[in-house]
Amino acid sequence: MSKPASVTVDIWSDVMCPWCVIGHNQLETALKGMAGEVEATIRFHPFELNPDMPEQGEESAAHIQRKYGRTPDQAADARGRMSQAAEAAGYSFAYTGAGDPPPAMMWNTRLAHRVLVHTLREHGAEMQVKLKRALFDAHFQQRRRMNDPAVLTDIAASVGLSRTEAAAALTDPEIDAIVEAGEQQAWDWNISGVPAMIINGKYMIPGAQDPATYANMLRRVVAKEAALAAAE
Repeated sequence: MSKPASVTVDIWSDVMCPWCVIGHNQLETALKGMAGEVEATIRFHPFELNPDMPEQGEESAAHIQRKYGRTPDQAADARGRMSQAAEAAGYSFAYTGAGDPPPAMMWNTRLAHRVLVHTLREHGAEMQVKLKRALFDAHFQQRRRMNDPAVLTDIAASVGLSRTEAAAALTDPEIDAIVEAGEQQAWDWNISGVPAMIINGKYMIPGAQDPATYANMLRRVVAKEAALAAAE
């Protein structure tokens, strides 16, 4: 039996982005269907959808209406379609926290990206994916304040990371410089929206796609690189 092909999938993503969690779920579904054929290392990279978001954040529906010029009815319709897409991909945006749900908010995510960058650097891709998923859940399902250092260290601890280490990453200028470099790399790749996935540093898949699209693209990349290697 042949050995599975190894690929690296670099994903530019923001915790605030619903299509990012949908896209990641679809990618994981594709990879499960390719077990024994392809093994993927997934790494998340920083992209801030709202770098100028004020400290107090902004209510999500009001943000969508303001940013995209939509009416309340248009914004509600878009949220409904997005929720349906998420459910189809195996993810729910339904509130799972205690008590009555607080307002759905949008936050600046610079601090979250610092913890993610630190985790990839010090603990590897698998742990970073666990943290990213926990951050998604904290935002979409628990509606926590995602620019609060205490919240971020709690989330880091929930996946087995050190609170002290996570807190230090939030104020580390070297980590922040890596975040900034990652965001600049997105611009260098002409990435203006997320999710954006780049396979083996060469082949981009923009937006959230269905599992079949991801599987087809992965197979094409593997076949192309195998052909290039054979020709050398």
